[in-house]
Amino acid sequence: MARVSQEHLDARRRQILDGAALCFARNGFHATSMQDVLKEVDLSAGAVYRYFSGKEELIAAIVTEVLDTVRGIYERAALESPPPTPDVLIPRTLTRMRELRPATLDDGEWMFPRLMIQVWTETTRNPELAAVLREGYQEVRAGWGRIVEGYKDAGLMPADADADAMARTMIAVVQGFAAQIALFGGISEETVGGGLRALMTVPLSARDA
Repeated sequence: MARVSQEHLDARRRQILDGAALCFARNGFHATSMQDVLKEVDLSAGAVYRYFSGKEELIAAIVTEVLDTVRGIYERAALESPPPTPDVLIPRTLTRMRELRPATLDDGEWMFPRLMIQVWTETTRNPELAAVLREGYQEVRAGWGRIVEGYKDAGLMPADADADAMARTMIAVVQGFAAQIALFGGISEETVGGGLRALMTVPLSARDA
């Protein structure tokens, strides 16, 4: 019997994850059954269950993968000298996510912002998923913290700036724009960057007033 290559196994796992993500974004976690996933990916139950034990494991795998992708983007940015400023880095992150996770819904809408909202809702009732999300959030926060330290080293921020506060704020910006994209659409990466650049031009004297 011919041996199945790792490349084939990885491609099949990718197929299952992308198909499940589309189902979840389209109909929500609770309205999506494993039969829906099987139909979406056009595979047998045995083929899918070889990789994932069920819907809960699929959800956790999708969340982990997305968080790992975001963390990797920030970790690479922290190695730049100086790191890209928020008005560059956050749009870059959204663009990179579109490139790596390009799946769309039936109407052409990029589905990952909708999926993010589904995940946030699910964590309120699913302790295991909440733990996965919490761990990933901590890693993303740490990545942003390293970026802020790079700003300090380059003289772009005061030495006493609160790195963790900025990390939390920048994560909130990404989450907020993702929510707007999911709920209202029509928001581009250029809009995000332009808004951040405008905020960054507010003089310190006005902020302290």
